[in-house]
Amino acid sequence: MRGLQLNENLLNVGAFFVKETKTAPEYRIWTINEIHPAMQRVLDNGAAIDLEVWDVPLSGLSSILLQEPAGLCIGKVTLADGEVVLGVLGEAALCDGKTEITVFGGWRAYMALK
Repeated sequence: MRGLQLNENLLNVGAFFVKETKTAPEYRIWTINEIHPAMQRVLDNGAAIDLEVWDVPLSGLSSILLQEPAGLCIGKVTLADGEVVLGVLGEAALCDGKTEITVFGGWRAYMALK
């Protein structure tokens, strides 16, 4: 996300910010050791999560992935308007036992309250 710890990974490969939006109401989000978030699509009790959409050159995608923390991966994310984009998701093992922050609606809102 813009201005946060891993944002430089996007900028270094020529990615550019497109928009802020929300997911469809089928996701949940966790804080991973208060360092970064991890989001998963769920079958029940999902919510719309705030996120950013970036245009990432395909040539830079592998570089970004290799710099992501372990347990984060690329998957399809459905946005509130129905558009499907590639996004960063968290593996189940990564989120297991971590603090769920879905009630805050997103990482920035959660961090603002800390």
